[in-house]
Amino acid sequence: MAELKAENIKQFLYNFTRRPHLAGTDENLHFAQQIQAQWKEFGLDLAELVSYDVLLSYPNGSNPNYISIIDEHGNEVFNTSLFEPPPPGYEMVTDVVPPYSAFSAQGVPEGELVYVNYGRTEDFFKLKREMGINCTGKIVIARYGKIFRGNKVKNAELAGAKGVILYSDPADYCATGVDPFPKGWNLPGGGAQRGNVLNLNGAGDPLTPGYPATEYAYRYEEARAVGLPKIPVHPIGYNDAEQFLRNMGGPSPPDSSWKGSLNVSYNIGPGFINSYSTRKVKMHVHSNNKVTRIYNVIGTIRGATEPDRFIILGGHRDSWVFGGIDPQSGAAVVHEIVRSYGKLKKEGWRPRRTMIFASWDAEEFGLLGSTEWAEENAKLLQARGVAYINADSAVEGNYTLRIDCTPLMYSLVYNLTKEIPSPDEGFEGKSLYESWNEKNPSTEYKDVPRINKLGSGNDFEVFFQRIGIASGRARYSKNWRVEKYSNYPVYHSVYETYEIVERFYDPTFKNHLTVAKVRGGLVFELADSVVLPFDCRYYAEALRNYAEIVYNVSKNHQTEMTTYSVSFDSLFSAVKNFSEAATDFHRRLQQADINNPVTIRSLNDQLMFLERAFIDPLGLPGRPFYRHIVFAPSSHNKYAGESFPGIYDAMFDIDHHEDQHKAWEEVKRQISIATFTVQAAAGTLKEVV
Repeated sequence: MAELKAENIKQFLYNFTRRPHLAGTDENLHFAQQIQAQWKEFGLDLAELVSYDVLLSYPNGSNPNYISIIDEHGNEVFNTSLFEPPPPGYEMVTDVVPPYSAFSAQGVPEGELVYVNYGRTEDFFKLKREMGINCTGKIVIARYGKIFRGNKVKNAELAGAKGVILYSDPADYCATGVDPFPKGWNLPGGGAQRGNVLNLNGAGDPLTPGYPATEYAYRYEEARAVGLPKIPVHPIGYNDAEQFLRNMGGPSPPDSSWKGSLNVSYNIGPGFINSYSTRKVKMHVHSNNKVTRIYNVIGTIRGATEPDRFIILGGHRDSWVFGGIDPQSGAAVVHEIVRSYGKLKKEGWRPRRTMIFASWDAEEFGLLGSTEWAEENAKLLQARGVAYINADSAVEGNYTLRIDCTPLMYSLVYNLTKEIPSPDEGFEGKSLYESWNEKNPSTEYKDVPRINKLGSGNDFEVFFQRIGIASGRARYSKNWRVEKYSNYPVYHSVYETYEIVERFYDPTFKNHLTVAKVRGGLVFELADSVVLPFDCRYYAEALRNYAEIVYNVSKNHQTEMTTYSVSFDSLFSAVKNFSEAATDFHRRLQQADINNPVTIRSLNDQLMFLERAFIDPLGLPGRPFYRHIVFAPSSHNKYAGESFPGIYDAMFDIDHHEDQHKAWEEVKRQISIATFTVQAAAGTLKEVV
């Protein structure tokens, strides 16, 4: 801990953000080689480049993407910008990819515009069921925020739309009383959010789902690829969006939650009014999908006692442009952690278990680098993977710590943060745990800080949701209760620079240092403790809580539950059995002979394999690569975690199913799968006889 230095993280961030590092470019290969060379220099046993050939997507250099308003003769009367105005000092930088939606279908659809709010499932329900607005054959405009952009596109496709315009509304991408960059940290009107619009559901490379994209791999033709949208999609900033929204016809927004902060009516459409009534919208999207080589950097410090047990610290290296926050604030922290462990190793230290450090490529294109590596090493990871700590952006705000992790790590996180000083003003001499607990207390448990469920949208996905390796992530974040803007304002734009971090987010880099201590500390405890610092009693408590939550959802359907004989009794019984097994296991762990290596190894293996016990090899319905029965990314928002997802999804919008008997039979099936899985997991904790 003492070896980690804020000044080093600052310097690394500066070095990592001089140029764009888009996945698949020479610039990002050179960056990988630089990381590899430095990790070797830092003293790792091994640092290698591991490459895969995956499907990526780029704009057409000679045929740019844009959107127009056209008159009745097809003349373009307004065109959106082709690029973002560069921030000061970056005017001469080449290779800045213009804003685009990666993996969008090509096309030049034209038609009437419909405003669909955030493009969420409930927004499309409102339009169709309550307002009688049909999106079939229309181009829809959705504001960014609330949910993953790929879900918005999927929802629009299902509603019959022929194109999607995504835009950043100031209500979601500007904090109140803050200037746009460079004077403040808000998104300027010409800024737009890049990002992929896939619905991979954990598949990895769209052409090689389930298997690594090696040179010898069989590749589907693109028509059979996983998760590609079938309609054109393009992102714009709020200056351009205003031109489309200003003249919208149709009904008023249904309520204030459909209104952003632009000076427009937010009418729904379809189509324009007044002098614009004969005008239509035309999209021009010419991006190309292309199989491209990507490079992970994998570094290793071999464990002294249990080299066949792996603790992985991984974060991505590729960025949309400069990546000032995403990912380089995280990559700089990883670099400093690797440097400090390398220094310890040079002084003669080795961890008990093997540490693996990863700089993933092509995260922005669907978590491709991490997923392909995990697919290639799946057999080893299933047998030897103890934990995965994720390391994307270290800061997305400067209010307090944010942790998302498996319940197995709750006590480890609480204990570790009690040992780390708080960097927050007003908490001098107090621990990180104290400031975190005061600023973001749990709403589920008494007297502890809030810890979030793992969803997806980051590189832990394959390790946790597919393989069942205990996972966690840590970063500094905003005050979610007060700051209602989405993510952070300049997310995935050209304005995400070193300067925005150094001037506004973390001038002294004290929060970066704190995140380094948390991430580095988690890795240390997991790799070096004789007994793995997992507490299965927290899992028992979480399962009780999640069973109660999903049961409460079912209470809205009391009549149907009786009619179709649906009961949660078996699940509650399995959860009770798990709870007893966890309590008993913990008692035996306390009494174990710490000097008997066979006993300790056996107990540690029970702890290591507990997360694995929640994996169903058949996966969730329609999502075969999401295999965890307790946690999955929400089907309606990839970023959010859902508990008992199989049951939750079976009950979602169940009233509107045509065949009620069939729908409730599926609920019963999902309850039985969850019951079996929890009961089987309890069995793995029992004393070996």
